[in-house]
Amino acid sequence: MTNQIKIAVIGIGRWGVHLLRNFLADPQVDVVAVVDPHPERLAAVKQQFNLDENVVLTTQWQDLKKVPGLIGVAIATPATTHYVLIKDALQQGYHVLAEKPLTLNPVECRELCHLAEQHHLILMVDHTYLFHPAVEAGKTVVQAGKLGDLRYGYATRTHLGPVRQDVDALWDLAIHDIAIFNAWLGQIPVKVQATGTVWLQGGVGEDAKTGELADLVWLTLTYPDGFQVYIHLCWLNPDKQRRLGIVGSLGSLIFDEMSLSSPLTLLSGEFEQQGNQFIPVNQRQIVLELEIGEPLQRVCSSFVVSILKNTPSEVSSGWVGTELVEILAALTVSLGQGGKPVFLNDPQGTKIITNDS
Repeated sequence: MTNQIKIAVIGIGRWGVHLLRNFLADPQVDVVAVVDPHPERLAAVKQQFNLDENVVLTTQWQDLKKVPGLIGVAIATPATTHYVLIKDALQQGYHVLAEKPLTLNPVECRELCHLAEQHHLILMVDHTYLFHPAVEAGKTVVQAGKLGDLRYGYATRTHLGPVRQDVDALWDLAIHDIAIFNAWLGQIPVKVQATGTVWLQGGVGEDAKTGELADLVWLTLTYPDGFQVYIHLCWLNPDKQRRLGIVGSLGSLIFDEMSLSSPLTLLSGEFEQQGNQFIPVNQRQIVLELEIGEPLQRVCSSFVVSILKNTPSEVSSGWVGTELVEILAALTVSLGQGGKPVFLNDPQGTKIITNDS
């Protein structure tokens, strides 16, 4: 196919391999280069995907500057490397798809977003759940008012490893559920709180403090209309759960990723008052039908469409990624202060204000 978009994939670890697979399968894309510091990984993907001899395989990011016609890069490297790589890529004139989180610093995120706008380039973040058919369908249900008056939300994301050594369970896990709640509610939190416990890296049974990597984290998010979300995160629990719900006056919407047969369920039910008793009525369960499609394939396709149309992603632009990093940064402040509430000063989330009272 002529006029294909020339893309390079940077980082082919566990997630980068899947990005490479999807871009190789896209007829609108020509993967012209793969970058990874480990030569054995490059050799492995060359064999796994039977890559053409013309595909540049290199351990050095700077070698991409020699690749003619390169249009975009997909970055799947550790978050600590994102800022430097993304900034350099944008300055070289490349569109960028970055693995989440965009960076670990809200100031850096905003700088990168402005840089992309100045150069008229696409900066998109791979928040894969935002492209999940269950999340898309759930957003329709919530925003159509089918749950009645919204009361609260909750989520649990637990498993036994992997245990990260660069970030804690908050930064590793929370971003997924926060992204989903923000999308379903159509707003972002104005106040957040976090408490945590460290067992593996930094002490035994101690409350999480600055510099320690919390294994267990409990979050509370408060949205502008007073709606609250409670999230449980732990990478030290063999009871693997990926479950999220919103409760309303007419029922609950449950996204259970571990349920292959019914990942999105609408549980209807409400109370009827009889004297001083509250009697459950109108109870039923509806398993919602979902479109078929791999979320990551949708991410990659959306990135390509954004480049072709030169229009930022409405679902997961750099600014969406920045909002999420700002929320995580505020939660980190609260975590370090033993759960004190931290306020984001306005709905745009441009500055974090702590409450020391």
